[in-house]
Amino acid sequence: MKSERHNKIIEIINTREVDTQEMLAGILRDEGFKVTQATVSRDIRELNLIKTPGVNVRSKYAIVQTAANKLSGNGLGVFKDVVLSMEKAENILVIKTEPGMAMAAAAAIDAMNIEEIAGSIAGDDTIMCAIKSSSLVDEVIMKLNQ
Repeated sequence: MKSERHNKIIEIINTREVDTQEMLAGILRDEGFKVTQATVSRDIRELNLIKTPGVNVRSKYAIVQTAANKLSGNGLGVFKDVVLSMEKAENILVIKTEPGMAMAAAAAIDAMNIEEIAGSIAGDDTIMCAIKSSSLVDEVIMKLNQ
């Protein structure tokens, strides 16, 4: 049942702009699944879904790999659209984004494969990137701005 529900969730988010857990739960219920908001929350976590910019909604759920692909290459402009500021603190680069967009922006950063970045952590509107050396932070900022 869980795998069927996960498959249905993937189908739903690939065909509709779902912006809240409540909306996703409602669609699943309409499709015959008995779910609670807590179940949907766990499913979102297990499927590694993130929020990406939507067309008709501010943000929508998407699969991490799909979001990274959309935000890299031709869609890199979306990354620039959601980033508000970048500030260095020693070897840490703190990136502020539009609310709810940090995970999507972090997925784009990961997709860029910038070797100077050791790793990153995203919250709701903030990303912290650990840079391998404080002397490399300006170079990373330049790469991200390109």
